[in-house]
Formats: sequence, structure tokens, C-alpha cells
Amino acid sequence: MAIETLIARAPYAAVPGQSRGRRFVEPTSPSRNDFRRDCDRIIHSTAFRRLAHKTQVFVYHEGDHYRTRLTHTLEVVQIARSLARALGLDEDLAEAVALAHDLGHPPFGHAGERALDQCLADFGGFDHNAQALKIVTALERRYAQFDGLNLSWETLEGLVKHNGPLIARDGTPTGRYREHGVPEPILAYARIQDLELWSQASAEAQVAALADDIAYDAHDIDDGLRADLFTLDDIASVAMVRAIVGEIDVAHPGLDAGRRTHECVRRIITRMIEDATEESGRRFAALKPRSAADVRNADAAMVGLSPAMAKADADIKGFLYSRMYRHARVMRVMREAEGVVRDLFAHYVAMPSDLPDEWGEGIATGDEATRKRRIADYIAGMTDRYALIEHARFFPNTPQLA
Repeated sequence: MAIETLIARAPYAAVPGQSRGRRFVEPTSPSRNDFRRDCDRIIHSTAFRRLAHKTQVFVYHEGDHYRTRLTHTLEVVQIARSLARALGLDEDLAEAVALAHDLGHPPFGHAGERALDQCLADFGGFDHNAQALKIVTALERRYAQFDGLNLSWETLEGLVKHNGPLIARDGTPTGRYREHGVPEPILAYARIQDLELWSQASAEAQVAALADDIAYDAHDIDDGLRADLFTLDDIASVAMVRAIVGEIDVAHPGLDAGRRTHECVRRIITRMIEDATEESGRRFAALKPRSAADVRNADAAMVGLSPAMAKADADIKGFLYSRMYRHARVMRVMREAEGVVRDLFAHYVAMPSDLPDEWGEGIATGDEATRKRRIADYIAGMTDRYALIEHARFFPNTPQLA
């Protein structure tokens, strides 16, 4: 008997048949539950396909083996489903949130997001989570009856809140939004369909968030090693990595560098998943939630790493920040990428007639905030490659980004 069949469904798991539904009522599918249907809609969306040509850390043409937003998303999905299965949660909902979590990223990764945030500084800035919500509720235009993908309430809630509540119960912004407030696109949609921004997300959405962290750690190590930004012995300065490398060298002396790296990366993923399963199980056992609502009403997230593993996670991120994300080579490329996005934004503001017809229609009659938001929406949807092609149309000095 397969081990998966032995794991009982948790009483606090999301139940697709009890979904709070979709904004626009549709007939149910005879072959797919609501959460599986959400997964399929996301996979078939234009925004999802574009992830194949959007940067994770390096720009697309530095090498075919580096991660893109799409490969990263698929790795997050795999880890999320593994965690959800181990915890007795709904795998389809965990997958749906994982599939959608990066849809709002503009070209050139965080560099593109920083540039658009600066361009919209007087109009609330740019936030990739808010952009993802906007994509799945408005910008995707595939269906005859509605704009967006008309996803279930639980998937939308998880997309917006997978990293935790956005506001306190009194409405005060919390966490990353404490300083500048919750982005208007999220607030605007919440006025249409209440996503309960004050509560925790479902356990499945929390699983997707943790899977994102685990994937970042393991695979940015892999990409950094491939790019020769550091060596495996360098990152062995992190205690957990040092222990894993030591185990590999004892069990497989003389292993070639490629296999040694892969073995290290896969063991990091395995240990984090196993730790998260044990720690999350302990938290659930302590709270004893009897429903998904109990998880949402908890004072803290139920899914997470143990204190020891959380420290290892922080140590890995600290190493990657200094040796990879802030590496001179990466910083130079990202500065040039930011310049490409800023140039495009300024050009379209000055020359809106250069926008495609569907984006430029009526833009001249809108107020400044509406015009600039629409331009940002257009740029955010670009792939790295298309942004460079567009830049070369209007500017003589498009960087090579390599």
C-alpha cells in the first residue's frame, strides 16, 4: 500500500466541496473539484506561461540551466504538495497558491519590482503580491463571462495572505505593510470580496509560503554554485550545510563536483521538509484545531520550521545575501535591468501612443494615477526578453545584461 494512502485527512484541511465559492457563480465541474480547477486555470493563463522568460536571480540568457520564475514555481509546487500530503492537507489548494504566488513579478525579478515601485512612488508603489491578485481578478482576459480567472475564495485568500495577515483586527497594517500601508489593488478587491485580511491564511497557503522559502534556499545555492559566485566549501561556513557536506564526503569520497552539489541541495530540501512536517505537526497538536476556521483564527502561523532549522534558514539567507544577491556581478546586471524598466516607463508616459492598442485605448483621458498604473501593468507583464526588445526600439543604448 502506498504511504500516501495511510495519511489521514486533517480535520483542519480545506475541503473543496465547502469552498466559499467564486465571485462569479459558475456551474460545478463534473470531473474536477474547485481547487483542482483553480490549478488548471492558472496553468493555462498567459501570465503563467510568461514566467518561463522572467528572471529568478540571473537574466534569462546567462545560461539555460539557471532558474526562471517558472522553474522556481514548479519547484515550489512540488515541495508544497509534499508538505501538504505529509500534514494531511488539501494538496490541490496548496498547489494552486504555489502556482499563483509569483504571477505578479515583473521582468528582471526584484530589480524590476524596485524600478516599478520607484516609478509609482507617488501613487502607492508597486507590490508583486498585489499585482498577482490584479492579474487573476482583472488583467487575464480569457473567459466570455468575466475578467480574470474567477478563482475560488480560498485560492485568492492564499495568494494575498500566504505570508501572514496584512492588517490587525483593528485595521492597522502589519508586517511588510506597516510602513506604507496595504497596496490599493488589494484593498480595492477586498471591498468587492472580503478576503479577511486580518486573519491567518489556510494551512495550505502557509505550506505554499514555506515551500517558497525552502525552494529559494536550496536552488539559489545551486545557481550560485553554477555561476561560480562561491564554492560549496564557502557555503559550508553555514553549520547545517557543513554537516551535510561532511556526511556526503564520508559516504562518497571523491565524488565529482556536480554530484556533490546536487546531493547537498537535495539533502537540504529533504531536511527542511522533514523538519517542517515535525514542527508543524507539533503546533497543530498543541492548538488542536478542528476546522480550517480554527487555523485562520490562530494567533500565529501553524506551518513553520523549528527554531534550530529557522536559524539554519536565516544563516543560509544571510550567506546568499552577501555572496550572491549583493555580488558585484549580479548587482551590475540588476542596476542595468532597473534602468531598462525605468526607461520604458518614462517613454510610455511621454509617448502613450507607443503602447499596444489594447493598452493605450482611453489612456489619454484618465487621471495621472490611472495612466501610470496602466503603464506599470503593461510593463509588469513583459518577459525579460520582450522588455529588452522594446527598450531597443526606443533607445540606442540597450544593455546586454550579461
